[in-house]
Amino acid sequence: MNAVLIGDVARRSGVSARMLRHYESLGLVRPTGRTEAGYREYASEDIRRIFHIESLRSLGLSLREVGRALDDPGFTPSELVDDLIRQTRERIAGETELLTRLRRIGAAEPADWEDVLQTVALLQALGSESAGKRQRAALSSIEKVPVPVEALVEAALSETDPNVAGALRWALAQSGDGGLALLAEGLDSPVAAVRKRAVQAIAEIPNGEATALLQDALTNADIVVRRCAALALGARGVADAVPTLIDMIVEGANDADAADALSALASDPALAEQIATRLVDCLTRRTVESSARRRLTQALADIPGITTSRALADLSHDDDRAVALTATYILKLRNAR
Repeated sequence: MNAVLIGDVARRSGVSARMLRHYESLGLVRPTGRTEAGYREYASEDIRRIFHIESLRSLGLSLREVGRALDDPGFTPSELVDDLIRQTRERIAGETELLTRLRRIGAAEPADWEDVLQTVALLQALGSESAGKRQRAALSSIEKVPVPVEALVEAALSETDPNVAGALRWALAQSGDGGLALLAEGLDSPVAAVRKRAVQAIAEIPNGEATALLQDALTNADIVVRRCAALALGARGVADAVPTLIDMIVEGANDADAADALSALASDPALAEQIATRLVDCLTRRTVESSARRRLTQALADIPGITTSRALADLSHDDDRAVALTATYILKLRNAR
């Protein structure tokens, strides 16, 4: 290939003549010679080097790093490539964070720059290291300019401070059902603490969609999720929670709360008989330990109906003295009402 002038090189390589002169000033590429009129002439090797420079620049290398890569015989690319990978990941993470922030500001539908600034301030406060600032941000999130529900959900699922977590759950409950789909995703998180926070947040949203999610959660693989869902459903009068609530009493897991939930459900006479029958069935199983039988007997105290009264009368003569004394005491209280 005959030597070509700088203008032809620029057209063929896509690199401007000004940039080619800059490369020359840095020593990256030197024209093979000059014409009698003083114009730069480039040989095929020069053009090939220009393409190599552009290829390396496309990977994110600085011009200084490009020079090292092309001219240093001892240069090994692996360390530099690893560093480029790290830098690229950091840049992507930063850009992703910025995109998320912009989307959240857009979701808040700001009317003016004052709204934008208030939203940004609240988002920053939710991410503060100060628990007090996070709590104040959660409590103020439904005023004037609301925090996007996506940000509230993210904060609620990651919050470890109990006071802040309570404020975030309250804020989510006030914001309606917009965060339920994201909270439902939290129920399937690989992190147990996130699953628990998700079901606790759903439990404080008082609508039918939340109730449906809680009913689905009764079959969740995580026993903590199942128990939290059962307690919430018991308070909502959903009979599906009864088996899990009775299991909680047997296992001694939040048994007092489970008994209270059964008592609330038993305000329905038909359901009261069903609950009493299930409790009595558990009491008659030989595999149930003595301590569990005492808890089951205590749970019968607030379950109205004939089935409960008959069961307590029988239990007052139980071979387990603690069970018999408990049943006798409950019968006295019931008869005194």
